[in-house]
Amino acid sequence: MREPRSTRLRRSTVRGVGAGRVRARIRIGISSCLLGQAVRYDGGHKHNGYITETLGQFFDFVPYCPEVAIGLGIPRPPIRLVKSAHGPRARGVRNTDLDVTDKLVAYAEKVAPKLHDLSGYILKKGSPSCGMERVKVYGPQGMAVASGAGLYAGTLMAQLPELPFEEEGRLMDPVLRENFVERVFVYHRWQQLIAQRLTAKALVEFHTRHKFIVLAHEEKRYRELGRLVATAGRRGMAELGRTYIRLLMQALKKPATRTRHANVLQHLFGFLKQNLDAADKRELLELIDAYRRGQLPLVVPITLLRHHLRCFPVPYLSEQYYLAPHPDELMLRNQV
Repeated sequence: MREPRSTRLRRSTVRGVGAGRVRARIRIGISSCLLGQAVRYDGGHKHNGYITETLGQFFDFVPYCPEVAIGLGIPRPPIRLVKSAHGPRARGVRNTDLDVTDKLVAYAEKVAPKLHDLSGYILKKGSPSCGMERVKVYGPQGMAVASGAGLYAGTLMAQLPELPFEEEGRLMDPVLRENFVERVFVYHRWQQLIAQRLTAKALVEFHTRHKFIVLAHEEKRYRELGRLVATAGRRGMAELGRTYIRLLMQALKKPATRTRHANVLQHLFGFLKQNLDAADKRELLELIDAYRRGQLPLVVPITLLRHHLRCFPVPYLSEQYYLAPHPDELMLRNQV
């Protein structure tokens, strides 16, 4: 079986207002079968072309298959989650004496500390080991009675709450896809900042450049993060940094809506309106309103804003990642 091209990373330039010219090499954990590796219980794979051919232009994938790693082999007896008094157990479908619960959890606990250089993780939908959510949990009569996370995935997510996780099935939803990739780039920039040493000045600059991204997701958290950053220099930076990134990534998990995006766009318009003539103002406001009503994708008003910023530079806005949070080539904002 020929394995598809998938894991080569291409260095990409994030072009446009807001992103500057930032070169980013980003490592993403992934369920091995999604890359076309024949590691499933039946000896097959679940190759996802969008992941390997599109996201693969910008991400360097690091594959993991916990079921193979704990010694189940290829092919192997299938397992599923079974309800128990102490939570779901991973047991054999045909051989109920087979129980690999403890092995899967132990493997996840062993792997988690080694994932510090990853900026995200893509999981296999529905897997009793790798599923992120809605994995079927079966009762004693063999019927699905509940749902939850796969044991490996659930343990990783508990141990690494800031790391962006997503399932390959949910990546087919344009809003969830854009949300995941945005979180990956934000988290990667944070990792770069931490590697260089977190200072009060660096934290203020990081927050300033990301504040409109946060505002598009959750205004309450936006204000909370602003108050937190205002304490920089008056408390330990390590503790402050841990609190900041935890709250930031929690906020970004909540997908931005058209209404919140439109509010941010109106806010950005306020910085430009003194430089625009009446016709340009009317055109931009009409596009923002059309976007709010669902008649246009986000890329349309964003593109016009970026055009006006090239004509009438506003340094504060030109540094905002909101205007270019990820590579334009991914065309993620063409569908949201």
